[in-house]
Amino acid sequence: MHQTKLLSSRRLRRTPFTDRVEALGVRDFTVVNHMLLPKGFGRTVSEDYWHLRTHVQLWDVGCQRQVEITGPQAKAFVQRLTPRDLGALRYGQALYVPLTDERGGMVNDPVLLQVGSNRLWFSIADSDVLLWAKGFALGTGAQVEIDEPDVYPLAVQGPKAMDLVARVFGDGVRELRYFGFDRFDFRGHPLLICRSGYSKQGGVEIYVDDWSLGGELWDVLWEAGQPFQISPGCPNLPERVEGGLLSYGNDMTRENNPFECGLGRWCTTDGSIDYIGREALANIADPGPERQVRGVWLRAEECPVCSEPWPVTVDGRWCGQVTTAAYSPRLKAIVGIAMMEKYAWEPGTSVRVTSSEGCDFEGVVTTLPFPDLPPSELTAPRQ
Repeated sequence: MHQTKLLSSRRLRRTPFTDRVEALGVRDFTVVNHMLLPKGFGRTVSEDYWHLRTHVQLWDVGCQRQVEITGPQAKAFVQRLTPRDLGALRYGQALYVPLTDERGGMVNDPVLLQVGSNRLWFSIADSDVLLWAKGFALGTGAQVEIDEPDVYPLAVQGPKAMDLVARVFGDGVRELRYFGFDRFDFRGHPLLICRSGYSKQGGVEIYVDDWSLGGELWDVLWEAGQPFQISPGCPNLPERVEGGLLSYGNDMTRENNPFECGLGRWCTTDGSIDYIGREALANIADPGPERQVRGVWLRAEECPVCSEPWPVTVDGRWCGQVTTAAYSPRLKAIVGIAMMEKYAWEPGTSVRVTSSEGCDFEGVVTTLPFPDLPPSELTAPRQ
């Protein structure tokens, strides 16, 4: 059988950690922000899921690029890009912020860090925020500098992550609050460490701003992590779906606004701040969105690949689509993220979902993150 391969070139950039993940047997890559992102290391998704929930993993997430805005007007300029009020933004506390276009559509959902008095980073998902920000700066004449610095995040995730990071950087890292960050010394170089990551198992992201340190840092963490059963890893699909972590480009695009994506609490629509899409979002805030993201339970013992959205129906009437789905080895059901119409988004609504292969599944709408137990109608034995 012919096996498709991803051919790399300068357009698909490597990270300071790519050599390390290749040496550890990475099996698959995907492309995010024009960079390689590891997707598997030979274990099954279920094995990787349980390891992540039990031990500690190193993730090469260098594809999580930084868009840097500098200058005396930097913070005011960044406020024009997001509906979240940045009045409380300060050094040491990162913020999750939606970026919106003139229609209120989602451009990206980065983490924002103020890393200096006039220096801010968007740590972005997979879209060209660099070009979006540059275009807006040129169009408005904003006196800011915008660039993509050579910064490559390395994530340490899992319940033993803080023990490992403290072993390398000292117990001071334990004092970081959720989404808190500071700089910690590594071989005479201060590295920014943030208590964050694309999992619900806890951990940090280390922002490596010197390519030459990447391999060395990986090796030190790898050696120090041996007592904690460390493993290379990557974002785990069922774990992120259970946790309600959305993926830009999969679960939301520019066709969706923050209210549809469950991010309305971070949108200021009273006119107190000015940003791209303010009028559009104000018109959506009242009366509210007509569709919104929800979880969907599906009764099945395995999950087909959800490469295209799966239609969701109630009594034969279309009511939404599943955008991501995975089999949860812990919950013994398929867990899916779906964009649901208002008349069918209430938790407990019974639905039918049809996969890309034509398989029909019985389902129940639920909240995000997922509850710890499936509804009884899914767990009851079949007659």
